[in-house]
Amino acid sequence: MAQDRILGVLGGMGPLASAQFMLRLTLLTPAERDQDHIPAVLWSDPRVPDRTRGKSGDGPDPLPWLLRGIAGLREAGCAAIAIPCNTAHGWYAEMAAAAGCPILHIVDAAAADLRAARIPAGPIGVMGTAATLAMRLYQDRLGALGWDCLIPPEDDMRRLVSPAIALVKANHVAEAYAPLAEAARNLTARGARAVVLGCTEIPLGIAAGPTDTLGAPVMGAPVIDTIDALARAAIRWATG
Repeated sequence: MAQDRILGVLGGMGPLASAQFMLRLTLLTPAERDQDHIPAVLWSDPRVPDRTRGKSGDGPDPLPWLLRGIAGLREAGCAAIAIPCNTAHGWYAEMAAAAGCPILHIVDAAAADLRAARIPAGPIGVMGTAATLAMRLYQDRLGALGWDCLIPPEDDMRRLVSPAIALVKANHVAEAYAPLAEAARNLTARGARAVVLGCTEIPLGIAAGPTDTLGAPVMGAPVIDTIDALARAAIRWATG
């Protein structure tokens, strides 16, 4: 482990997802003692304005808050930044231009996990916030790599996905499982060979449901947890 490589984590969007990222970063790191783990600084600021509303113009712009967090992480000595919030990547270009260090892209991390899971080119499902899907963060980036992204229809977003994300943010995690599982099953019924959980609240809700003997969600198709994917990308950076 390169002990001079300090990872910055721009979090708070939401706080539970950021805490889960830190947990998974720790658990996925091959380590036998404290000193084998990745030095990291978590900037968890839940005051960042809502990203979906900010992108639609219905709320304040979160970019100044995102840039302030990045500046704080850089002042703390961080040499790369991970952002466990998918929708915040709608401002990736502006953040990357200001950071002066690498920002690990969560969609690229998901692509690496799709390759590791040997998901072939073709249809996959993507679940996320309305803003993430409207910005085509996954559709364009993964489409260029050969995966055809199926997204939930508007009715599933209104009835299932968006309310479930809100439930996780309100700490009603167990209640989020049923609607998220229904939305995921609807995607696999349309031919999705895997489902990318493209909002960092969604893996928390899915994890509240049944799992197999290996601890993987029982969903009828492989799922790509973007919290885990980003943690693995951070570990690759730290060990590289």
